[in-house]
Parts: sequence; structure tokens; C-alpha cells
Amino acid sequence: MPPAEYRILAINPGSASTKFAVYVNERAELVQNIRHSDEEMAPFRGRPVFDQREFRHALIARALKAAGCSPLNFHAVAGRGGLLRPLASGTFRVNDAMLHELSLAARGDHASNLGAVLACTFAQPAGVDAFIVDPVSVDERPPHARLSGTAALERVGLSHALNSKAIAKRYAREQRRSYSDLRLVVAHLGSGVCVTAHEGGRMVDMNDSREEGAFATERAGTLPSLALVRLCFSGSYTRKQIENMLYTEGGLYSYLGTKDLAEIESRIACGDQQAALVFAAMVYQIAKDIGAMATVLHGRVDAVLVTGGMAHSRKVVEKLCESISWIAPVGVYPGEDELRALAEGVLRVLRGEELPRDFGESTMASQAAPA
Repeated sequence: MPPAEYRILAINPGSASTKFAVYVNERAELVQNIRHSDEEMAPFRGRPVFDQREFRHALIARALKAAGCSPLNFHAVAGRGGLLRPLASGTFRVNDAMLHELSLAARGDHASNLGAVLACTFAQPAGVDAFIVDPVSVDERPPHARLSGTAALERVGLSHALNSKAIAKRYAREQRRSYSDLRLVVAHLGSGVCVTAHEGGRMVDMNDSREEGAFATERAGTLPSLALVRLCFSGSYTRKQIENMLYTEGGLYSYLGTKDLAEIESRIACGDQQAALVFAAMVYQIAKDIGAMATVLHGRVDAVLVTGGMAHSRKVVEKLCESISWIAPVGVYPGEDELRALAEGVLRVLRGEELPRDFGESTMASQAAPA
């Protein structure tokens, strides 16, 4: 008989931290966030992110030992999925082909690429499977949603799929309905804003928050294209400076010099008109993106779900609801509990509620059944 309780190690590597948790079924038994100082990361600057795997493995192993957790007692290990080829949604077994593709970093050398390899380093000694769940490369869009407007460029399909899918499925459980029967718009509000449309158990459209959509705390979102071209060829900026302008120094930071939403709200309360204008513009753009995804669902939306770090802000949520509550009931799920989402994805497989996928299967949504 299968065990009544499954113990799962979930690992989420970030650029300046490594988060991990030990779950017993849905209950978190241990949660830790190991922060990495500039001094610790200095030896890895300019090197492939895969070079950090031994460093991060040792930190997790040390923390598990200090907490009295034996790595040999896990039933499975889950790692954050990285920048892989376009994939259908689901829980994937980590295999050599996946690790090889992540090591090449063809779609970008990001810390999330370490999730699968770190999961393997703990799964193998325990004799269990390592998994990733709904990586950022989940792409279930129909062909017409991939066109950009020029044959030279395709709309990239990278998103906060892990949290967006987990919140959509959590809402479905709360409503005692099947996720595949619901039509949802999920707005993930973090350092970037990612809005997704869900129908028939698939994420049928999304915006890549690195390149398009509303601006956020540090990302610029969609910009006037001709003006951007002129800026790029003005000779005033390097490629790296332009990329920073779009990805880490855009949005609220570009206008107000801070990424701290609480500070901005405090400035608004003290009468800062510029802060109030920029804040209102951000919420306005987020509402427009949600409205656009509602049209993808032909206006028949069961709920709009708001999640991510900015969803902790009552002011953001209240102002947003003023613009979108006519579309459908609004559910608010603050934060982005990616460790929990990883554990939930693996639990569905261990309990036989969902079949695991093997990397190398047909990956596009048009070829894959909904998970």
C-alpha cells in the first residue's frame, strides 16, 4: 500500500537566494530561505549558473542536517523548472535530456535552471524520482496566439506558470469544480506583471512580463516600438544598459527611483502627486491586460484571480477591483508560494491523481492533453 504520508523536498533557486521546504503531504514541516551575499556569489560572476550547483547543494544539505532531516527519507524531490523548450503543463520527471538542455542555457542562463539538477542531487541518494512542475516555459497557446505582427519575431511564451497554474487549481478546489471546467484570468503581480487566460485545463494565452504587458515595480512592459528602436540606435546606451532599462530599472523604479511599493504608497499618502500618477498608471495598465485576457475567453469568465507579491497591497487590489470587478468575481491570493506549488504538483503524481510527463514527449499544447 502507498504511504499515508509523503515527504517531499521542494527546492526553488533564485539569483540571490535558495529557498527550500520539506513537506509532509500538504503541510510544510520545514521552510528555509538561504540568502547569498555578494561576497559568496562573487566567484560565480561571469560563469554559467550550473557552476553553482555544488555550492547550493552543500548549503541545503547543511541546513537539512541542522534541522534533523535525513535526505534519505524523502519520497520525491521537486525543483523549480528552468528556461526549457516550450512545454505542456504538468509534472515532469527529470532526466538526462532535461539536464543537458538546462546546462546549455539556450533560452537564458537563469538561476531557475538549477532547480532540476539540485533536485537530482538529493533524489538519487534516496533512490526516488526528481521532478519539475510547470516551468516558466509552459506554452499551451494556440498557433494564432504566437504571432507577433512580423514574421521575423514570434511572441515568446515564458510566464509565471507555476504560481498561476497552482492558484487556478487551488481556486477550483475551493469551488469544488474541475480546473478544466473553469474559464479564469490569473494576474500574477510581482517584479513583472504576467496575466494569463485559462480555459479547458490549459493556459491558452499569456504575456511575457520581460517583454510586454503592464509595467511593474522594475520591468518596463510594453513600450512604443519605434521610440525604442531610436533609443537603441542613438549611440547613448550599450545593449546591457537598454536591457537593464527594460528588465530591472523600468516601471516604478524608472519613474520614482524605488522598487518599494510600501514606500510609494507612503509617498502618495503624504501628497506626492508624481507617485500617485505613476501608481495609477500601473494599475490602469494591469486592468487593461486583464480585460484583454477576458476577450480571449470571449467575455465568459468565471473568476479573475490576483496573486503575486503586489497582491499584498490593499491599495493595489482595491484600485484594481474598481476597474475589473464587472468582468467576474475577483479572488485574491497574495504572494507566490512556489515551494507549496512544487509540492502540490508532485503530490498529485504520487497519489495517482495525475500522470507524470517525461521530458521529450510532444511538448506543444496543440499536441498534448491538458494536465
